[in-house]
Amino acid sequence: MKSISQIQKAENIFKKHGGMLRTSDAIRAGIHPAILYAMRNSGLLVQISRGVYRLADSSAFSNPDLITVVTRIPNGVICLTTALSIHEITTQVPHVVHVALPKGSEEPRLDYPPVQVYRFSGKSFTEGIEIITIDGIQIQIFNIEKTLADCFKFRNKIGFDSAIEALRLYHERGRLKVDDVIRYASICRVEKIMRPYLEAIF
Repeated sequence: MKSISQIQKAENIFKKHGGMLRTSDAIRAGIHPAILYAMRNSGLLVQISRGVYRLADSSAFSNPDLITVVTRIPNGVICLTTALSIHEITTQVPHVVHVALPKGSEEPRLDYPPVQVYRFSGKSFTEGIEIITIDGIQIQIFNIEKTLADCFKFRNKIGFDSAIEALRLYHERGRLKVDDVIRYASICRVEKIMRPYLEAIF
């Protein structure tokens, strides 16, 4: 009976966290490793990546790759093409998850899904972060204006056409924050590059 009550307690903990937890977070939340592995072995939990488990009866995630990455790399911030896709200002479908990490941080060990890591330093990493919720999971992502500046900064990585397209689609959406775009462009040291395009579009 004790193990049953422990399993029920563990299930409730998983549900409070959107149905998915890393092993370390599950243990920190009070789930004994033996209970965790018993739940996995009985089929109550599904291992979706190394060290990441999800309740088998929870709803399927709309973006399982993204959820896996943010769960495995909790200090990362979703950026560039992946952020553009979430903000709906790109026609591209990212085939990898783009994640920003502070310079000097440990390289993430992730077998799947494919991840492209970008190193940011100082304010270019700390400024413009917002928290959104997808599939019940809180996600750190650069806001739309910071993402635009980042796309110009990393234009040689993601393609200059993608950066220009994002700016155009942002303009078409209305509700523009041009001052914010310029401020982030200054932080990312791409203000001189972006200004002609901002003046042409706006």
